[in-house]
Amino acid sequence: MMEKILSIFLSIKVIGPIITIIIMFLLYKTLIKIIKKVFDFKTKKINHNKQLTLINFFINLARVLCLIISITIILSFYGVDTGAIVTSLGAVTVVLGLAFQDLLKDFIAGISFIFEDSYNVGDVVTINGFKGEVINLGMRTTRIKAYEGQILVINNGTINEVINYSMANSMAIVDVDVAYEADINKVEKILNKICKSLQNELTDLKGEIQLLGIERLGESSVVFRITAEVKSGSQGAIQREIRKRVKIELDKNNIEIPYNKLVIHERV
Repeated sequence: MMEKILSIFLSIKVIGPIITIIIMFLLYKTLIKIIKKVFDFKTKKINHNKQLTLINFFINLARVLCLIISITIILSFYGVDTGAIVTSLGAVTVVLGLAFQDLLKDFIAGISFIFEDSYNVGDVVTINGFKGEVINLGMRTTRIKAYEGQILVINNGTINEVINYSMANSMAIVDVDVAYEADINKVEKILNKICKSLQNELTDLKGEIQLLGIERLGESSVVFRITAEVKSGSQGAIQREIRKRVKIELDKNNIEIPYNKLVIHERV
């Protein structure tokens, strides 16, 4: 009885699938390491977001291939004619293609987005009206996380338009209002001094901080404009820092920033 149990346990139908699963699991883990090393070696030629996207794509591809190979080998242990399965795969593909048109559309669109470099993991985008950071670009779906924390999961095949804010440098623009009574030449000197000072302090700059001069003459103020080419996505933080420094320096020099005032006339 014991010998019969051992013979069943040690039979190729039991041992074969177990060994296959272990080998394919180790192969999958090895492929992950190779993929990561390959793209780590290429970091100077590929930007970080593109690198993450390609790593994710090839890991998913390796997982699918290892799964298909494992199933094929395991079926062969049970006498299934895998050759006939491979031969009939063409007809099966056609049938599955018709049955799962939307799934196939999502898959093809996902590959297209990856290799056309439409967007990558880490990019800030607006997709179908939803703005956020791409946290995952899969073969079938894309996940986007909004600034407030909402996550949109959208099928790749349904993506109609993409606005990518991370493909090029951004422009930080700050308009500074001063009173008409202020000394214009003095204001220019102060703003130029601020620009030169911040040039050495801000790390995300991709160009010079420039005072363009008077942008317009408003109803109650003279408006100066400061611009700076900055790293994509960092314009908000840099604009806030410029405004903070402008307020401090204008206050130091007693230059008024116009604001709405309410005048009350009291009858005696």
